[in-house]
Amino acid sequence: MKAVIQRVQDATVSVEGTITGQIDHGLLVYLGIGHDDTEQQLTWLCEKIVKLRVFTDEQGKMNRSLADVSGSILVVSQFTLLANLRKGNRPSYNDAAPPQKAEALYEQSLKQFAQLGFPVASGQFGAHMKVSYTNDGPVTLLLEAE
Repeated sequence: MKAVIQRVQDATVSVEGTITGQIDHGLLVYLGIGHDDTEQQLTWLCEKIVKLRVFTDEQGKMNRSLADVSGSILVVSQFTLLANLRKGNRPSYNDAAPPQKAEALYEQSLKQFAQLGFPVASGQFGAHMKVSYTNDGPVTLLLEAE
């Protein structure tokens, strides 16, 4: 399981011209689910993301979490994070979970973020999406569940 996390001033995801998710200040999370990933790993990942101290305090240091800044989360499913680029020029997605499993864990991530007390918006699983955002910093982090 991999997540690319971006601190954003705003973010929007749309499908076929219709906005499916939108946030102001918060975190944009691209979530990739592998075939061996578990709910336990997802729980760890969600809890870790909301506790990350990536927002600046009065001294300009990254010392505040999502809760400290009353931020929101936009989660976008991204199986391409599991791409293997070692051989050839065409990415291999053999490490990505089958769609049924990936969708179940993706939907569970939305529930877990909400249960942790954060406003959550999302893309549409399996759809071709357009994502627009203003990266704040820029701050972009990669988190992998063990």
